[in-house]
Amino acid sequence: MTSKELRGGVEMSNLDQPLFDGADATKRDLVDYLEFVGERLVAVLRGRALSVVRVRPGQEPFMQKNLPKYTPEWVPRATVWAESSNREVTYALGDDVRTLLWFGNQRAVEYHPLLLPIDHSAGPTHLVLDLDPSPGQTFRDAAAGAHLIRAALEADGLAGAVKTSGAKGLHVFVPIEAGVAIEDAAAATRAIAARAERIDPTVGTTAFIREDREGKVFLDSTRAGGATVIAAYSPRIRPGVPVSFPLRWNDIDSVTPADFTLRTAADLLGDTDPWATEMPEPQALPADLIAEGHTIPIARVQAMHEGKRRARARRAE
Repeated sequence: MTSKELRGGVEMSNLDQPLFDGADATKRDLVDYLEFVGERLVAVLRGRALSVVRVRPGQEPFMQKNLPKYTPEWVPRATVWAESSNREVTYALGDDVRTLLWFGNQRAVEYHPLLLPIDHSAGPTHLVLDLDPSPGQTFRDAAAGAHLIRAALEADGLAGAVKTSGAKGLHVFVPIEAGVAIEDAAAATRAIAARAERIDPTVGTTAFIREDREGKVFLDSTRAGGATVIAAYSPRIRPGVPVSFPLRWNDIDSVTPADFTLRTAADLLGDTDPWATEMPEPQALPADLIAEGHTIPIARVQAMHEGKRRARARRAE
């Protein structure tokens, strides 16, 4: 099918073509899902710089940050200075369903908002812990790591919401009160992971270097500051097109990521918005949590120095 049709005021094309190799879904399936999930996904994306991952059959996926020149004028956007590339980048803002549908027509399957809102003045809105199983482990292992994070949070009077990553892991989001400095939020995230590891070091590890994880679940505390994370309700470019799906804590031991796909998520959601209903109210961070976190080295920096040390040691052998 090459004829065009309108969806939400956006002209669509080639909707019945395969979405990507191994998707078992068409571009129409993606657009149908984005239209259905609509305001629920917009609520997650609103006011944040948006990167998307696009894909075509027979091609490798690619991440798009800077909006292309052919982007319609009505797509909301924000231009920011990117330190990493030393240039200005014009990001889309996923502030309305029409924008999502336009991206769907562009074969944008994955939606990765910045953790910080475009207005950085109020600081981060959430802490994020990423539970990543080691090779050979399963989603059940990720769930065990998530339970450690929940226990560490509860010990400090905190609470979070949990969702599948859309791959084989889980994400825990902890909403925090406005006004927390970026560095303090990052420190608190490191401390939560460290405290979770101490609860059961046979299950979880904060080791950033893969070879040091010894087959344990990585309690990743590095999603902070200017990082992005896959949005709740976003599809993923993986076989069967799984969706990053919000869960109730009591359900994480009885589900698998394959339960939540482009084809099943709409029926499972119905008219509900579990990411909104399961998310606690913003919370104050305990001072001792922040203080402990500032004593923990930043994982990426520590890993870089350790990698250099090991390389020097190998050369000296």
